[in-house]
Amino acid sequence: MAALGHAVRVRSDARVVAITGSSGKTSTKDILAALCRPVARTVAAEGGQNNEIGLPLTLTRIEPDTEVVITEMGMRGLGQIAELCAIAEPRIGLVSSIGPVHLELVGTVENVARAKAEVVEALPAGGTAIVPAGVPELERCLVRSDVEIVRFGPGGDAELESFDAGERAVVAFRDGAVVELPVPFTARMQASNLVAALVAYRALGLPLERAAEGSAAIVFSPWRCEESPLPGGGLLVNDAYNANPASMRAALEHLVERAQRRRTVAVLGEMAELGPDAPRFHEEIGRVARELGVDLVVGVGELARLYEPDEWASDATAAVGVVRGVVEPGDAVLVKASRALALEVVAESLAGAPAR
Repeated sequence: MAALGHAVRVRSDARVVAITGSSGKTSTKDILAALCRPVARTVAAEGGQNNEIGLPLTLTRIEPDTEVVITEMGMRGLGQIAELCAIAEPRIGLVSSIGPVHLELVGTVENVARAKAEVVEALPAGGTAIVPAGVPELERCLVRSDVEIVRFGPGGDAELESFDAGERAVVAFRDGAVVELPVPFTARMQASNLVAALVAYRALGLPLERAAEGSAAIVFSPWRCEESPLPGGGLLVNDAYNANPASMRAALEHLVERAQRRRTVAVLGEMAELGPDAPRFHEEIGRVARELGVDLVVGVGELARLYEPDEWASDATAAVGVVRGVVEPGDAVLVKASRALALEVVAESLAGAPAR
């Protein structure tokens, strides 16, 4: 598969973007693809196809007239991003975030940063690296002097100036450019991904004045902050695709923000692959939920007991019955866990559930 993908890629003059990160990489890819499609013939990774099989599947979809290729790259160890970059030969590398993920495999956040920075090391001279501002673990890995490094986020070269949930976002660049975009999403965490994607869009040489055409058509891959109505004016936030401490905190903040006057219910599964510090991370998220004032927490999985939940279930199947027994009409409900728990079945049950 790697040989086939590389053979197709080297026959194309398309500009290739490689997106990686501890969280947000698929959503950033979805946003960038939406921005690019109105102005360039674009191929983008489908869903979360980001490994040694998924990457070649993306590359083999390149056609003779393809202008932009947006790839996604995941890792479960050092050296894997470098291997994927050798196949895709990107000119633009984007790191969406750095956080405590895969610690069971790589040991430390510093090693997470080293692994993600492989996308920068793989760029050709004159390439562009797009990274989050203010991440010291990553900054220590940015040793290239022959690539342009653009930082996004607070204090960076591009940052979110304002965000009206579901309405518009304003992104300001340090050089004075300001872009106002319609946004069909409500999560502030996705607005950060929008800033990163807009920087990549600009690095591709695409016209900022046309970015709004694509932002209005953004569609995220399944189970990333999907919102749907529940009985009695309730709200379901299905963010069940994956979880780590940083994304879990952001999702809880989003739940409380979106709840307005609704009662809040957080269905939180385990966060996987956190290594020896896993108990501490779970305890911290339990405290975050209490500090934010979440009304009811349902834990799913053995480590989820450390959230000190109001209710607990051993797995996703058991959680369906527990959750349907405690959710009331009018509640705002978040469902989130690591992929291993497949907690989307809980969200799907709620979405199809009649009012109690």
